[in-house]
Amino acid sequence: MSVVPVKGADIEGAEVAWFAPLCSDDFRVLGVPDGQLRSSWSNTRDIALRADQLGFRNILCPSSYQVGQDTLSFVAAMAPQIKNMNMLGAIRCGEMQPAMLARTVATLDHMLEGRLTLNVISSDFPGETADSAYRYRRSWEVVEILKQAWTQDTINYEGQIYNIKGLSTDPVRPYQTGGPLLYFGGYSPDALALCGAHCDTYLMWPEPKEVLAQRMRDVHAQAAQHGRVLDYGLRVHMIVRDTEAEAREYARELVSQLDDDKGREIRQRALDAKSLGVSLQSANREIADEEGYIEPHLWTGVGRARSGCGAALVGSVDQVLSEIHDYMKMGIRAFIFSGYPHLQECEMFGTKVLPHLRTVSLAQEYGRVPAQTPATPLGNGVRR
Repeated sequence: MSVVPVKGADIEGAEVAWFAPLCSDDFRVLGVPDGQLRSSWSNTRDIALRADQLGFRNILCPSSYQVGQDTLSFVAAMAPQIKNMNMLGAIRCGEMQPAMLARTVATLDHMLEGRLTLNVISSDFPGETADSAYRYRRSWEVVEILKQAWTQDTINYEGQIYNIKGLSTDPVRPYQTGGPLLYFGGYSPDALALCGAHCDTYLMWPEPKEVLAQRMRDVHAQAAQHGRVLDYGLRVHMIVRDTEAEAREYARELVSQLDDDKGREIRQRALDAKSLGVSLQSANREIADEEGYIEPHLWTGVGRARSGCGAALVGSVDQVLSEIHDYMKMGIRAFIFSGYPHLQECEMFGTKVLPHLRTVSLAQEYGRVPAQTPATPLGNGVRR
């Protein structure tokens, strides 16, 4: 049973997504650069196309500055090539003037025919160190302006940061009614307040299940203040093999050449390296066992070489399926998986696990996509 009321409680399935490593985050062995896996257009394009072919329903396109490629440019370039799945583009609030961002998003949504979703980010800008309350206030105002732009004829907004008077919204209507779904992750009180008031899916990084359950309860309490019910999602890495022994051996291999100083350098180059969420991922490693596990199949070793999501599900096909179903029973309806190297592990999960899951597009389930746009059937009778 779900630990909180869930917007998608009656949905038979979950939205299963993969990850586009735009931010120089693709390795065969963690911490050891591989020229063929560098953050290039061709590598990330191939990963996205394969995820689409395999039947994933979304793909996270992250945002960074010091490493990687531009997120929205990548989404635009992939829009004509992606045939079935959604694209979850990260927007760093305030990076672009909100009305201009609204127009950009609307354009992308039409290019994708309603298959655009957005990951709302409140990190510092390059060269900026801003107070957390200010960053989330900025994001709050950006989201409110976006919603005006997508649903009203004019923008009239008076905030602490932005003031826009009588600005016409023609022609910035998105393809989806009301605009794309908003996915959001954050851990501070300001973050939870923003998500509860304005976002659709609260994304969590991996922690023990009882901790995730409490986070869901905390976010639900915020949403309830506004008469809202949210969906919940989990972003976690994936190592799945035919047997548990093979999966654990691959996990050991991934960190077999990782130097702690190199791992620290990789973690600290991210703009969110000092965030509360990242500190909580680091704390997981401190309570893990000798091999880095905090639950029988949740391994924290991957967090030694990345700033954000810092743990992986490790196990056999049956074990991984069991873990996913347990998360779904908690009320989690969106999953964003990834693995190293991303194309290889996309293939591994997409052929071994994904065919056994009933998956959906949340945007289509909630009628955000116009009725005349039919869902594309995938697989042999199983709605993915």
